[in-house]
Amino acid sequence: MSVKKKPLVVVTRKLPDSIETRMRELFDARLNLDDTPMTPEQIAEAARTADVLVPTVTDLIRDDAINQPDCKLRMIANFGNGVDNIDVAAAHARGITVTNTPKVLTEDTADMTMALILAVPRRLIEGASILTDGKHWAGWSPTWMLGHRIGGKRLGIIGMGRIGQAVARRARAFGLQIHYHNRRPVAPMIADELGATYWESLDQMLARMDIISVNCPHTPATFHLLSARRLKLIRKEAYIVNTARGEVIDEDTLIKLIEAGEVGGAGLDVYEHEPAVNPKLVRLAKAGKVTLLPHMGSATIEGRVEMGEKVIINIRTFLDNHKPPDRVLPSML
Repeated sequence: MSVKKKPLVVVTRKLPDSIETRMRELFDARLNLDDTPMTPEQIAEAARTADVLVPTVTDLIRDDAINQPDCKLRMIANFGNGVDNIDVAAAHARGITVTNTPKVLTEDTADMTMALILAVPRRLIEGASILTDGKHWAGWSPTWMLGHRIGGKRLGIIGMGRIGQAVARRARAFGLQIHYHNRRPVAPMIADELGATYWESLDQMLARMDIISVNCPHTPATFHLLSARRLKLIRKEAYIVNTARGEVIDEDTLIKLIEAGEVGGAGLDVYEHEPAVNPKLVRLAKAGKVTLLPHMGSATIEGRVEMGEKVIINIRTFLDNHKPPDRVLPSML
């Protein structure tokens, strides 16, 4: 009796051990044990040989890899919610199914967003560095390291999807007034629950907020959504938090405005040219003007395991000739 050959699944980065073990049990899984990012040539080779590719946000899956004459790939099961690293239209045209891992990282990302909303005005990183960087601390003083309270301030959320709503729930508990800009208003029941004010005009909202939180995906339509023109609308005391994608903000202009005192500051977990971080941002961080994190918004053990479980479910469903639960189509972007 012949044994059915397992499909070849190429995983581009190291995943939690429990997920890799399950993949080895179910598939002919080729793992990346040392976590070295794959080169474009290796991605192209995987497209020629694998049945399923499991990339992450750091892997660019472009049309040149997908449209190779000998491309064998049948599915791209993205380990992540955003799919801006994949040419979804090219994959769809080639008959390659694309999936992602939604609804898993909502709470983790919202937690980190709230942490940055608190860290910037209260100068948390700047204060912690006094004790860890060998600086002299003379003790408590009534006028030293003064920040700003956030209660009563206006928070403008850009992108009121699952993560934006989770941020709003946390922020409301801290006494912030919730405002948002979205392609369309949320359901009245959600707006009432959050006490949220909808702004059809992003320009008008930006000019009135104390804190701005970017929570929209990166798509061609949102590239530099916070353009140079729009960034100049922001009040000089306000600050921006971004845990979504760096490409949504014109980073060079944001830096210039913070340096000039035209924007109050920023809390950033993502950057326009990751993994490179603009040296000017680092200097601003050392000066206490911005808080920088290395793309940690979704970095919880629980979240990574749940992402992997979703990837496995999507692959198994696809291989069983059923529609994967998290399929992504070009019309959805």
